[in-house]
Amino acid sequence: MIQLVCGSLTLLGLGTRAAAFLASGSMAYAYFDVHQPTALWPIQNGGEASAMFAWAFLLLVFTGSGALGADRLLARRTTAERKPAAEQSPVAA
Repeated sequence: MIQLVCGSLTLLGLGTRAAAFLASGSMAYAYFDVHQPTALWPIQNGGEASAMFAWAFLLLVFTGSGALGADRLLARRTTAERKPAAEQSPVAA
């Protein structure tokens, strides 16, 4: 359930950093709990996908969703709505 919800949020770019953090932790737990006891390296224990997704989601925690993420598009729209009101107030130079 965590992977479905967090993966969808990350794909859409809504709350990307928080969703990616939870998904990364979930995949790291899956790797260490299920695959790690079998062998040390992911190629030996079949945990390549778990390890890859854990690191990929961790990367998204630090980089964010990018320019086309829904968070950024919503923030840009909100800023554009507020801008005319801010321009009307006089600024002392």
